[in-house]
Amino acid sequence: MRRRAVIVRRPTEYDELMDRYSTRGQVEFVLRRRGRTLDAVERAHESHVAALARVRAGIPEGWASADVSRESLSRFLFAPEDVIVVVGPDGLVANVAKYAGDQVVVGVNSVPQSNAGVLVRCTPDQGVSALGCIDAGADLRVDQLTMVRATSDDSRTITALNEVFIGHPSHQSARYELSLGSQVERQSSSGVVVSTGTGATGWGASLKRGRAMGELPAPTSSSLAWFVREAWPSPHTSIEHTEGILADSEELSLVVGSESLVLFGDGMESDRLTLTWGQSVRVSRAPRALSLVDPAGLSA
Repeated sequence: MRRRAVIVRRPTEYDELMDRYSTRGQVEFVLRRRGRTLDAVERAHESHVAALARVRAGIPEGWASADVSRESLSRFLFAPEDVIVVVGPDGLVANVAKYAGDQVVVGVNSVPQSNAGVLVRCTPDQGVSALGCIDAGADLRVDQLTMVRATSDDSRTITALNEVFIGHPSHQSARYELSLGSQVERQSSSGVVVSTGTGATGWGASLKRGRAMGELPAPTSSSLAWFVREAWPSPHTSIEHTEGILADSEELSLVVGSESLVLFGDGMESDRLTLTWGQSVRVSRAPRALSLVDPAGLSA
């Protein structure tokens, strides 16, 4: 099958401001009132536009290409022969991970002065080099990043690269029964987070503070970390089991004890599942991983 480079992007801050305020002058006025300058926003925008142009110009001859915005990911059908090129911030790679399959993903950091580059690891030139390696069939280092999957008892699933969250839709107390092997406990809390090693550098790192649970998993580890947020003891609920590490073959189970709880991944609350009283959900390592290019050895 013919290769296709699928470029995934999102609007820059400048794009969003122009869409809202219509003119450059009005955008400059709004930013000035907020103590900011238009120059910095424009520089970031120009850096992103330049990165997109470099990647598009570097697509190997004979390949097809497609552009997809973040808002259209849920409606886009990735083909097995696609190579996904994410141009933007780290979070955009996590957005893509939910919808990708076994395709190789190249993360291009379009604004290195503001993006950490944890997932968008490549410069634009390295991204083009990666496409060239794939076209030539040359060796390319690809990390298999562990993902997490939550499955409800009616077979609906959420798969995420960083973490999944289960809790009350308005962040009130969530009531549920938590099970891990033979350990069963009724709890009332601010929700449960199950994190991969990739997510362990973000929300997981914050939740780990003050907990004696050892080291969190690495991004390619098959283990997951789980946390109960702000568990509340009462005559009917306990706080004995509030964090831990899930081994490859283990799963964490919850039975909903509230009128409604929500389940979503990677902070995408708009794309969520709603769980009602008595429903159960199982969380474990996802059967697939994200194939993310490591730029080691690629030309800068």
